[in-house]
Amino acid sequence: MNHAVTDGLGVVRSARRELPCRAGDNPDLWFADTPADLERAKELCGACPIRSRCLTAALDRAEPWGVWGGEIFDQGVVIARKRPRGRPRKSPAPAVSAGKEKTWVCA
Repeated sequence: MNHAVTDGLGVVRSARRELPCRAGDNPDLWFADTPADLERAKELCGACPIRSRCLTAALDRAEPWGVWGGEIFDQGVVIARKRPRGRPRKSPAPAVSAGKEKTWVCA
């Protein structure tokens, strides 16, 4: 008789290490501060076999932060993308070319 032990998402515990969030060498990626790292975690979730269950469970728990089921959570809600740290510019930054006058570009 086979009595496989499963976790709260119905995944056999021995198979968890094959999930993208468990297989890599950087579990902190799913709780990163930088937008680029969070986008990478979302990409890795894309092929996960339990993505929808993970997302549903995270919504039910109102996860405070991190990437769950391929979505970024912030204060218990899904957000499209995370902004980088710091205050956004109030005005465009000047771009200086050698020997040319300044032109303004948004950064």
